[in-house]
Amino acid sequence: MGHTRKTEKHPEEQLWHELKHVRAGMLGIEGSHRHLQPMAHMPDRDNDRLWFFTSKDSDLAIEMGEGAHAHFCVMGKDQDYQACLMGFLQPSNDRPKIDEYWNDMAAAWWSGKDDPDLQLLEYVLMDAAVWASTKNPIRFAWEMQRAKHSEKKPDLGARAHVDFLAEGDQREQGGKRI
Repeated sequence: MGHTRKTEKHPEEQLWHELKHVRAGMLGIEGSHRHLQPMAHMPDRDNDRLWFFTSKDSDLAIEMGEGAHAHFCVMGKDQDYQACLMGFLQPSNDRPKIDEYWNDMAAAWWSGKDDPDLQLLEYVLMDAAVWASTKNPIRFAWEMQRAKHSEKKPDLGARAHVDFLAEGDQREQGGKRI
């Protein structure tokens, strides 16, 4: 199955695959006037969540407060896959998750799992838009040439939507409905 076919037929499966293989993305608070910032994520497919480590005094943690809607954008390693995820970002003190996701990258930033500046962030996924483009250079060239000589736009990719909230599902996080 081709890259774009996966987007068309199995977008959620493809998204989790990409999240597992991409090291980081750009995370930001919805409605903020601050730029998104690079963050390494830890995917939790079983619970439709991403987890992040940050410092308690980081701009992101301060602006997020007790919780806020946020966007997380990733690009595949080959730059032929992009996704923008929307969800609710909130601080967490879940010690089992800190233990589960602690790694060498986190250890480079903090003195240990008990560092008073360490903040675990829980990102509850609501939905995602995904895009994939063809990896085939022959198809790319053919579509571009065909578009030059016709009214038809080049067909180079696929777009899909992933909804993590079942119809009618209402979630509360940090005392707020998401």
